[in-house]
Amino acid sequence: MTDTGPLDGTVCIVTGGGRGLGEATAKHLADEDATVVVNDLGTSLSGDGASEEPADETVAAIRDAGGTAMAHFGDVTDLEYTEELIADTAAEYGRVDAAVNFAGVLRDAYLTEMTGDDWDTVIDVHLRGHFALLRNLARHWDETAEDAERERAFVGVTSPSALGNAGQANYSAAKAGVLGLIRTASAELPRFDARANALLPIAYTRMIEDMPHEPFGEDDFPPEKVAPVVGYLVSEAAEGVNGKTVRAQGDVVSLVADPRDENSMVDPEGWTVEKLGERFDELLD
Repeated sequence: MTDTGPLDGTVCIVTGGGRGLGEATAKHLADEDATVVVNDLGTSLSGDGASEEPADETVAAIRDAGGTAMAHFGDVTDLEYTEELIADTAAEYGRVDAAVNFAGVLRDAYLTEMTGDDWDTVIDVHLRGHFALLRNLARHWDETAEDAERERAFVGVTSPSALGNAGQANYSAAKAGVLGLIRTASAELPRFDARANALLPIAYTRMIEDMPHEPFGEDDFPPEKVAPVVGYLVSEAAEGVNGKTVRAQGDVVSLVADPRDENSMVDPEGWTVEKLGERFDELLD
């Protein structure tokens, strides 16, 4: 009798799976016996160019290790393409159990220097990319709900930059938007037996490597340390875990709290500018 991994029978799409966190995750999922569909447009870090090589190389490595995978080349921001990606996965492997979206680019600049194209490109790849994939997955999972043998799972990818980071207005806005999208999806998907969670990873990737002063090195936080967290979130072991933001950094896993009121104050007679000026420090304490 052959032992199988905890993801045996799971069919998972990994977008942005040609490099960095996506590559490490795709390989880990396959090592745990998932069937993996690797999407990657193969662009530069700034979103220029395209190449099938990164996705093909990840798939080749998975197959060489005895895993099951196929590459799927295309732009995750394209609604027609993501519909095709999902349909082809279902046609090849019978279903789509899970997906995680690592596709992303960077075009850092201070607000005074950021161009409209810098803004649009980053918002498009990170935020529309999540929407396009999730919208079509939701439709597919709705249509196949009666035949589902397990709860299906989507993992969106956010960043510490969602809290704000100088020089990354576009990236910060996109990653904060992912959190809003995931919270909404987590309210909608359960009606057809699916869930959505957000991953907040901290790992050494080409995005970190491109910084003038790297905050940490690959040995400190390798992408491979994050991959098992994704494996859990797409597994049947995570059934019922929905609408959460999970931070993964090295050997540490933590749950990130949703935004909430920290302090409040009431004036029965209504607020005025003067009253707020006198008392606003109470909220800051």
